[in-house]
Amino acid sequence: MSPRAGTAGHPHTLAFVESPVQLLNVLEWAHAHPPRTPGAPGAGLTLVVLSPTDPMTRGQLRRMAELAREEGHEVRWEEARGGATAPFHTIGGLAGTLRHAQRVVLGDPFSRYVQLLLTITRARELVVVDDGTATMEFVAQLARGERLVRWHRRGGRPGPRDLLFAPVTSSARRRLTPNAHRSVEVFSAMPVQDRPEGVTLTRNDFAWTRARFGPPRISRGADLVGTSLVETGVVDGDRYLTAVRSLARAHGATRYFAHRRESADKLHRLAGETGLEIVRPDLPLELIARRGPIGRTVLSFPSTVVHTLPLALAGTGVRIAVCDIDPAWLTRNASPRAQGFLSGVTGSARDVHRLAAVSRAL
Repeated sequence: MSPRAGTAGHPHTLAFVESPVQLLNVLEWAHAHPPRTPGAPGAGLTLVVLSPTDPMTRGQLRRMAELAREEGHEVRWEEARGGATAPFHTIGGLAGTLRHAQRVVLGDPFSRYVQLLLTITRARELVVVDDGTATMEFVAQLARGERLVRWHRRGGRPGPRDLLFAPVTSSARRRLTPNAHRSVEVFSAMPVQDRPEGVTLTRNDFAWTRARFGPPRISRGADLVGTSLVETGVVDGDRYLTAVRSLARAHGATRYFAHRRESADKLHRLAGETGLEIVRPDLPLELIARRGPIGRTVLSFPSTVVHTLPLALAGTGVRIAVCDIDPAWLTRNASPRAQGFLSGVTGSARDVHRLAAVSRAL
């Protein structure tokens, strides 16, 4: 039996992650919640990586898994999407462990994989850690009693797959609603406006990241942070390229930190038309920035990093500046909620500089 295991060889806490940022925030949560067994780092925490197929995401997850093991945590890598039968093997293999876990930590309550797993668990404690800006929408939907749906999905009637999966989604929402037998915690660096009744909100201030890395060496220039808004169908590709070029020229940016979901074709075009050096990070940007070197100014569009980078880089003097998304940049297929949501992401960010003037100039 593992020295970090709980009763009958099962972990006290089982965490499910599908992205590097989710794994980072599980590490932050574990740092903020000392193990129940004194003197045993990582006691009872098993991290289950439900691996995606995207090579960039897999690479970052591998690096994050190494860091988790160095912190003393158990890591279980599941090829959860490795073929048509993979989900059945993964869920079947996890069912016993999941039923015995006392606490379940999850990074994406919108994930159908996670929603299926929630139907199995008997855990009396559920924890949702940040999955970026989606956490804001999850908390708001939970507070309003709405069905769980990602903000960038187009509105309208649910499709056939949504209808087929509706009972599982409804069950997950009930599981994520606290009651006399089950507590729910949200561990987040994101601003929460609608507090669901009975849910415990815990602030993520990136204490583990600041303790583990840095302080960084700061360069004179500016760095620009990429976004996957084009890939998700929210922002027009040509408009995005024009905005990046304008920002880079106005602020003297020389490097572009690509989002892990950005397409190779788009990045190749960005490099050719803007002259920016494209950097594909091997870790989440919060860790890359904390390790350094990082520009004295970091430019971003509305995204998670406008909330997390000020925390990770607290006390370093690095300036975070955010450029609003002009409504003219949105595609015809963008969700009607997209503009309001993105404006809210920017407007609720602390310790950042707004670049609305750049938006109007484009």
